Amino acid sequence: MKLPAPFIQLPVAFDAEALAREVLTIDEACWRSHPGGIPGNSALALITTEGDPDSDQVTGRMRPTPSLARLPYLMQVLESLGATWGRSRLMRLSGQSEVTGHVDINYYWREHMRVHVPIITTPSVRFQCGDSEVNMAAGECWIFDTWRHHRVLNESSETRIHLVADTVGGVAFWDLLEQGRTPERREPGWAPRRIAPMQGHRATLDYESFNASDVMTPWELRECIGFLINDTERTPQLPAVNALLMRFARHWHGVWACHGNQASGLPHFRALLKDIQEKLVQAGVAQVRLQNGLGLLAALKAHIFSMALAADVDESARRDPHGARPAATDRQASSGTRMNARELDQPVFIVSPPRSGSTLLFETLSGARGVYTIGDESHQLIEDVEGLAPAQRGFHSNQLGRVDATPTVVQVLRTRFLDALRDREGNVPDAGATIRMLEKTPKNALRIPFLKAVFPDAKFIYLHRDPRQVWGSMIDGWQSGRFRMYNLPGWQGPTWSFLLTPGWQALNGKELGEIVASQWETATRLMLDDLDALSPADWVSVDYGRFVQDPQREVLRLSEWAGWSWDRELGGQLPLSRYTLTKPDPDKWRRHAAEIEPRLVQWKATIERAARAAGL
Repeated sequence: MKLPAPFIQLPVAFDAEALAREVLTIDEACWRSHPGGIPGNSALALITTEGDPDSDQVTGRMRPTPSLARLPYLMQVLESLGATWGRSRLMRLSGQSEVTGHVDINYYWREHMRVHVPIITTPSVRFQCGDSEVNMAAGECWIFDTWRHHRVLNESSETRIHLVADTVGGVAFWDLLEQGRTPERREPGWAPRRIAPMQGHRATLDYESFNASDVMTPWELRECIGFLINDTERTPQLPAVNALLMRFARHWHGVWACHGNQASGLPHFRALLKDIQEKLVQAGVAQVRLQNGLGLLAALKAHIFSMALAADVDESARRDPHGARPAATDRQASSGTRMNARELDQPVFIVSPPRSGSTLLFETLSGARGVYTIGDESHQLIEDVEGLAPAQRGFHSNQLGRVDATPTVVQVLRTRFLDALRDREGNVPDAGATIRMLEKTPKNALRIPFLKAVFPDAKFIYLHRDPRQVWGSMIDGWQSGRFRMYNLPGWQGPTWSFLLTPGWQALNGKELGEIVASQWETATRLMLDDLDALSPADWVSVDYGRFVQDPQREVLRLSEWAGWSWDRELGGQLPLSRYTLTKPDPDKWRRHAAEIEPRLVQWKATIERAARAAGL
């Protein structure tokens, strides 16, 4: 649900130790891997469709699973919140893992809130939503805005377990929410009311029974359209798109007035849905984006086109609540042997040191027609493969080579990337398709030989940026705490941020300016060595300054080199990327001039080499 703030803490708290004692009595066999295949994530179903512990559906009659009956205090926790409960689970996140960044656009999340009660956690578990970040302490109770980009990072080696319960609310719940606070508010005397276990009390819960109409009513249809249109960025295509949607809603109402939700109206409703989707594409809906960065068409598909005739939807093929495609086993059952025919063709990796502008370049290029991405960076997708995480390699670095690309690793990684891909409208690749993929993760600057072994026809875009600007932004990033990566053994200083470079031990106790400059130099030197070892046809360079000065020209050049089709007209001012800390300014680095300028001479050779590689 879209909320007025990224995070809201409810004014109740629970006995986390008592909850943990209950949870740890549940047999390990009851835990299941994440339905979307997110590494390091597992769940134990508590409330599901008809109480089926193997169900991941979000529609139908919600009922308790056998596991919930074994957790009396947890049931009391849910009862005390005074809500009607939808799908609810215990969610487990292993150490050094993450819930990758995403936005929940499924119809389910239009009205559902997600309640978090941490049961087992540590101070190093970070929950990011929009521009905010919190550590939810054990026993606290939180909700967050699922409409904003969000992710969770567990930087410790310990497993995190949360109660994660979905609800549309209830009378008592809304009263609690009105008394909640955001992390920024520090009201005198505000303190959560502690709710201890009540021995012998058997909680009574309300469960969802009605959550999707066979045929969407015209009133709900208009509300969904209005919500999405009000949340879009203003573009030249928007008036025409809005007019088409209003016309569609009027026609839908006409059919509803005649047939209601009777079967006799289904052919007419189907025809309207087919017609509006064709007309929207012709009107340029692909150019319209929501304020959270997603395409309007993907949201329309999730909120309306896939749900307006729920009676027509095959339950086994419904998307999960994050808007992702069905789990691999479901896809294989529906696509048969053609599933294995999907192939990645010349995947393109953007490589650069951190804070070089790779997110902005990635978000822009991901708008190319027919290009697929995993939506965010691939930290855990790669590091959760057995043997690839720094913690499993003596914390040497993020560097990986050809020797690390064993047949098992190659198979696992190719499958993981394929299973995570979506195009610019949120669609998954067709079975049997040849797929063009774009990826960017700054750590991959240290993995070029490895990636070339995993994807033999891979190509690389080297992104260069003025090192003064990069170093200044990296210093800001270290100080912000938003990019912390590893708790390194013997490290004396702030938690290590950004990529882990070989020889990091020599930086122990050094000033932040020296750490950052060394990170950049090591990553850049190794990256250029690896690029020079490739065929010249396998890589191309782009300078960040040239890119932001004339994005249309540079994107057309890169798309032509990659063999993509570019069908958009970019304005002179690109939107801010999702990881922007402060307003861009080419001279912003001067705030850290005292830390940067003395090191420009020290690393002059690599600085000049990087500029030459970018054609400067």
